[in-house]
Amino acid sequence: MTGAALDVPLRLGLLGSPNSGKTTLFNALTGMRAKVGNYPGVTVERREGRCHVDARDAVVIDLPGTYSLEPLSPDEAVVNRVLEGAIESPPDALILVADACSLARSLLFVAQVLRRGLPCCLVVTMIDELQARGGTLDLPRLERALGIPVRGVVGHRGLGIDALRALLARPETWERPHLLPPGEATERAAWADSVLASVAARRPGTHRLTEAIDRLVLHPVAGTLLFIMVMVGFFQLIFAWATPAMDLIDGVIAELAAGARAGLPPGLGADFVADGLVAGVGAVVVFVPQIALLFSLLYLLEDVGYMARAAFVADRVMSRIGLEGRAFVALLSSYACAVPGIMATRTVPSPRDRLVTILVAPLMSCSARLPVYALMIGAFIPSGYQGVTLLGMYALSVGAALLAAWVLRKTLFRGESSTFILELPSYKLPSARHVLRMVLDRAWVFVRQAGTIILAISVVLWFLAYFPRSEEIEAEATRRIAAGEPAEEVEHWQSAEQIKQSYAG
Repeated sequence: MTGAALDVPLRLGLLGSPNSGKTTLFNALTGMRAKVGNYPGVTVERREGRCHVDARDAVVIDLPGTYSLEPLSPDEAVVNRVLEGAIESPPDALILVADACSLARSLLFVAQVLRRGLPCCLVVTMIDELQARGGTLDLPRLERALGIPVRGVVGHRGLGIDALRALLARPETWERPHLLPPGEATERAAWADSVLASVAARRPGTHRLTEAIDRLVLHPVAGTLLFIMVMVGFFQLIFAWATPAMDLIDGVIAELAAGARAGLPPGLGADFVADGLVAGVGAVVVFVPQIALLFSLLYLLEDVGYMARAAFVADRVMSRIGLEGRAFVALLSSYACAVPGIMATRTVPSPRDRLVTILVAPLMSCSARLPVYALMIGAFIPSGYQGVTLLGMYALSVGAALLAAWVLRKTLFRGESSTFILELPSYKLPSARHVLRMVLDRAWVFVRQAGTIILAISVVLWFLAYFPRSEEIEAEATRRIAAGEPAEEVEHWQSAEQIKQSYAG
């Protein structure tokens, strides 16, 4: 390959099923330096991250998780279109991700991808989990059986990542299969079984801890009660844990405003800096602890493995209104923002169910409403009942969304619901590094996007409340202070009177 060609960044497509460790591998390779957008002409989220592989630049394209190249949902259809080059230039090479504990299922997908003829390597994740469950896997023999490079990694610990980077630097040298896997479904399954039989001396046993916990978590009664308790605790902690940080930020903002007023000459400039800029920034920053806690708890529940169980438990309710558990995941995503919630409906196979979920998702209380709820609850609700009140606000939004969905499914969108099939991942300890990165990313998005709007509105409101100024009111305030009235009371009176006759008044 020429030097000029080596200067062009490699385009590496990352493929795998949901819960296979694909996102963890993406973060390990790119350091979370990701750019998020949509595929051209398709409302499906794409993530690209840049990285260096042996001093060569590469772009890792995180494709939507899928079990098959025979698509059932828009997400899965996009994978096909990307591989075919129908949306943009196809990747130079593909990184296939497979969970070591469910390799039999992954090999069916690997067989479909290999038939596309693109350079491929296989990354087997969760090797530590396989060993913990008593399984063994001969990776060199698997490499020979598939005819493509195979590497094993433990993504959240960074094990095997350096060897993978060295491999990714030269995809043009990768071996190709001498004989492509069969294309009929039955023959493909037989091929996958034969490969697995030759490379796995011992299959992994069941995850006993996961099975023991699931007997409680998925129980029709106990699981539902646990789900309610988790949701109550979720919202109570958002208030209880965020309050000290919010009080601290409030104090710092007040000190900064007082310092600006003391350091600047009295008048318009000091008032604008103290009451407009500093107070406007404070109106944004003070809610960052609650936003960070909201996403921290969401990501922790997801990493532990509870979110998939919550969808399973919620499916019992969702099925009564004509939707399925995957719709619950989309509606829960709308707690963060309605936009990603609507985008999450891509995983719902039924067009009818997908459209109904899209229509009701904006009724969910997104994080942009959290500052409004927090302000109202903090002002009117006693401290011991604030978390329960917040839960009630969110429960009201859930009730409205479910009622609207039921009405839509009974009137405009009648028909049978699609079958709900969900893979439940094993429970595992969350990666603190991954959660921290995701939370910081979401908090920065709030500050950058919502914060700039809030700051701009704060400045505009200050202008409307400050102008025009009445010289008569100022003169009256000066006279009353000179007459011996308390200065603080007079200043409050002056501020109220100026607002009354301002543009805002």
